[in-house]
Amino acid sequence: MSSVEEFRAEIRGWLAGHLTGEFADLRGRGGPGREHEAFAERRAWERHMAAEGWTCVGWPEEFGGRGATLEQQVAFHEEYALARAPARVNHIGEQLLGPTLVAFGTPEQRARFLPRIVAVDELWCQGYSEPDAGSDLANIRTRAEREGQGSAGGDWLVTGQKIWTSLAHESDWCFVVARTDQGSRRHHGLSYLLVPLDQPGVEIRPITQLTGTSEFNEVFFDGARTGAGNIVGAPGDGWKVAMATLGFERGVSTLGQQVGFRQELEAIVALARSNGAARDPLIRDRLARAWTGLETIRCNALRMLDGVAAGAPGPEASIGKIFWATWHRELGELAMDVCGADGMLAAGEPYDLDDWQRLYLFSRSDTIYAGSNEIQRTIIAERVLGLPKEARP
Repeated sequence: MSSVEEFRAEIRGWLAGHLTGEFADLRGRGGPGREHEAFAERRAWERHMAAEGWTCVGWPEEFGGRGATLEQQVAFHEEYALARAPARVNHIGEQLLGPTLVAFGTPEQRARFLPRIVAVDELWCQGYSEPDAGSDLANIRTRAEREGQGSAGGDWLVTGQKIWTSLAHESDWCFVVARTDQGSRRHHGLSYLLVPLDQPGVEIRPITQLTGTSEFNEVFFDGARTGAGNIVGAPGDGWKVAMATLGFERGVSTLGQQVGFRQELEAIVALARSNGAARDPLIRDRLARAWTGLETIRCNALRMLDGVAAGAPGPEASIGKIFWATWHRELGELAMDVCGADGMLAAGEPYDLDDWQRLYLFSRSDTIYAGSNEIQRTIIAERVLGLPKEARP
């Protein structure tokens, strides 16, 4: 196994040598609020990465990964972001579902699904949130029942609605948390099912966002089928498996995300200098506070890696989530103030946004998705500080 610096140099050199030719124009494409950009081309790029052995680098070698150490995974995500390589289309499969199947899946599930994630042959989305179960995930109403109760081979039939489902319209499969014990309440009686989307009984409706784009979706299940073997863990284990998936979501890739944040901040500083906004002492103060906040985010992320090394981040990860989400939302507001009156004008008809307008609008969602700020505060209070639990029905 190469050292971290050797690994970093290897991926840096590979990116420099391969983000060329047909892939050269993909630098900086995609990402939050821009997932519509060159999606097919970005998927082709990621399949090229797979052919060269650069997908799922942190997975064990026996499952198609490189077995990279935690430090090497951090180096990979940082170098990928520094190269301005295109936003990944397979993030949910690679970073969320794959590690979940490694930890909880059966040998048959691993053999069926993991190679197709590595090769970027099947894309995944996450079926958690519902209209009445967003941040309150335990309030799930989507249900799943076995066809022909008592039959060992009957399919699961899924009925219900999911919302804010990222990239469902581009995905082949969805991992769905559904209530399989119809008399249960809260986090009891839930199960974690793998459901194909290209079938009767599944309807996907993209949601038009403030940015004018539609990476979020509503997904309706009306008796949608999935095989009896497509349940991860035992019936009723859904809450435990779903929480593990959320832990993987806050893993090493967040270090690459912060490189992107730094690039945004540097560009805003450059804009403030060029248009004269930096002469305003209040703007200068906010730019300085944004820089110190970014350093704090990195320190929190590095501290959280201890939890990742132990298997998954603990509740302390909520500290990092609430801090970076609030910081990034405020960065969007700062960008608009640096732009001044020009920030009120669309770049073109009918609703062509520039990078700063898109940052401002999309970052409003940062404090909502992946657990709202309010939910993160509750987790910190109860699980980190040990305060009395909030009253629940």
